[in-house]
Amino acid sequence: MKFKPTPYNFHIWENYAGEILTEYRQCLEEGLDVEPYKEVFESIAKLPEGEAKGQFASVIGDLVHDLERVKDYEYNEPSNLEGIRELRNLRLISNTSPAVSLEKKVEGAWYGRICGCLLGKPVECAWTSSIQEVLKKTNNFPMTRYIKRSELRDDMLPECERWFFNNTSFADMIECAPFDDDTNYTVMGQCLIEDCGINFTPRDVLEAWIKYQGKNAYCTAERVAYRNYVAGYLPPYTAIVKNPYREWIGAQIRGDYYGYITSNPSLAAELAWRDASISHIKNGIYGEMLISAMLACAHNCEDVLGVIYGGLAQIPSTSRLYKQAMDLIEDYKNGTSQEEAFNKIHTKYDYKNKHDWCHTISNALIVIASLLYGKGDYGKSICMAVETGFDTDCNGATVGSILGMMYGIDAIGNEWTDVINGTLQTQILGHEKSSVDALVKKTLEHIERYK
Repeated sequence: MKFKPTPYNFHIWENYAGEILTEYRQCLEEGLDVEPYKEVFESIAKLPEGEAKGQFASVIGDLVHDLERVKDYEYNEPSNLEGIRELRNLRLISNTSPAVSLEKKVEGAWYGRICGCLLGKPVECAWTSSIQEVLKKTNNFPMTRYIKRSELRDDMLPECERWFFNNTSFADMIECAPFDDDTNYTVMGQCLIEDCGINFTPRDVLEAWIKYQGKNAYCTAERVAYRNYVAGYLPPYTAIVKNPYREWIGAQIRGDYYGYITSNPSLAAELAWRDASISHIKNGIYGEMLISAMLACAHNCEDVLGVIYGGLAQIPSTSRLYKQAMDLIEDYKNGTSQEEAFNKIHTKYDYKNKHDWCHTISNALIVIASLLYGKGDYGKSICMAVETGFDTDCNGATVGSILGMMYGIDAIGNEWTDVINGTLQTQILGHEKSSVDALVKKTLEHIERYK
C-alpha cells in the first residue's frame, strides 16, 4: 500500500496551491513574463482543494521561475550579496557626533522595539478603517497612547473585525511584554550570535530556527523556508521553492539585532543578508538590509534623514524599494503633508489585499514616513506607524527600535515602558521570559566582542 501526504490539509502558509494567485502577483512585480499564463493561474485557483490542484500548482510554479523578464522592466534587483553591493549608492552615507552614550542607545533600542510592538499588537491584521474608527471612538485619534481593552465596548467595534480587538495583549491586560514574532526574532538574533559568532552562515540561521522554535512560531515566508530546509533544500533554495511570500515583510522584522551590535552599516547589511537570504529574495532581502543598516548608522548619527539615507545606501539603487523610498523623501523635502504622504502609500498599496498589506515595500514606506514626519519624537512616530494600518506591530516595533537607538532610553517616556515591567516573553526555547536589562547587557557584550 502506498501512502501519500495531503498537502492541502496544511496551513495556508504551507499550501502553495492555495496561494497560487499570490504567486502570480509576485511574478508580475518581479517583471517575469507571466501574463500569458494568467488564465492558467486563475483556473488552478478555482479548483477544489486536493492532490490535483497541488500538482497543477507545482507545474506552473516550476514553469514561471524559468521565465525571462519583460523587455521594458525598469528595475535591476539581484539577490546575491555581490550583485547588491555593486548597485549601492554609497554617497548617501553621513555621520554626526552622538550625544547619547552607547549603553543608553542599546537600552533605548530594546525598549523602543518592545513598546512599539506592543502598541501595534492589539490591532495587527485589522483594517485601517477599523483601527481609526476605534481610535476616534476612544478619543485616541490621532493616536497618542496605548489602546486599552477597558475602553472598548462591544458596540464600538466593527462587526466584521470584532475578533481582532478581543485579544489579551492590550496594555491594561498584561504583566509584561507578550511574545510576538517581532521580538522573538530580536532575541533569536542574540542567541545566534552567542552560539555561532559574527561569522555565522545562512545555514546556521536555519539551524538556530530549528533549535529555538517549533514550526508554528513561523509565518508566511519563514514557514516555507523552515519546511523547505527540513525537506532537504539548502539556502538560497529554501527561499525560492514554492514561496509566494518571498518579498513579504518577514525578513524586515528580523534584522534589528545585527544593527544593534555594530556601527558599521555595511557589516550590518551583510549580516542581514545572510539572515534574509534563507527565506526571501530581492526586496524581501533589501528590507532587512535597510533596517539593519539604519540601526548601525543610528549608533553614530542622530539625524533622522541621515539614518534613513545610511540604510538606503546599502541596498540597490535600481530596486523598487529604493526608488519608492527616495520618491517619498523627495515629497517630504518638497513640503508634502503627513496626510498626503500616507495617502500616497494607501493609494499604491491596498490594505485590504494581503499581498499589499504584508509586503516589504508598503511597510518600509510607512516606517520611513513615520520617522520623517515624527521628527524624532518617539511617541508621535510609533503612533503614526500604527494608526495608518498595514502590519501595525511590525512597523511600530521597527520605528521604535530605530528611534531608541538614535536617541537612547531617556527619549522614551515612562508611559510607554512602565507597563512591561522590564520583562519580555518570547517563544525562544530557554528564553521564555527574559529580563530586558539582561538582553541589553548581552548586547553590549557582543558589541565589545566584535568591534
